[in-house]
Amino acid sequence: MKILLAVDGSKFTRHAVNYLTRHPRVFGPGCEIHLIHVRVPIPGRAAAALGRDIVQRYYRTEADKALAAARRMLERGGIRHRETVLVGDPGEEVARFARKGKFDLVLMGSHGHGALAGLVLGSVATKVLAHCTVPVLLVR
Repeated sequence: MKILLAVDGSKFTRHAVNYLTRHPRVFGPGCEIHLIHVRVPIPGRAAAALGRDIVQRYYRTEADKALAAARRMLERGGIRHRETVLVGDPGEEVARFARKGKFDLVLMGSHGHGALAGLVLGSVATKVLAHCTVPVLLVR
């Protein structure tokens, strides 16, 4: 099974990684894990003022912070994985990457605000569900 694990660095991501590491039989032997982190882009004028190198360094630093806990948890469990960092709308990019990468499942943590709050807040989980053609497992 090929699993895309969306990571934002929150405790909700840690819950999803914990679920994955504690239920290996659910996902099958030898499953392929791929972490994805999507940064919201810095507005154009601000990015232009800062310069390309500073903006790229910022994206990489923030992505490393967001990926750190998931990376440690997987390594502690002896689970190999790959990582991808993108810049764009997180919900749309996760769904697009899942489709193009032919993943069997998207796994992600959810804040658990409920349906109404999700619609009002425009949560990433709601966007992934709306745009994704791959099955999505939300862990709370």
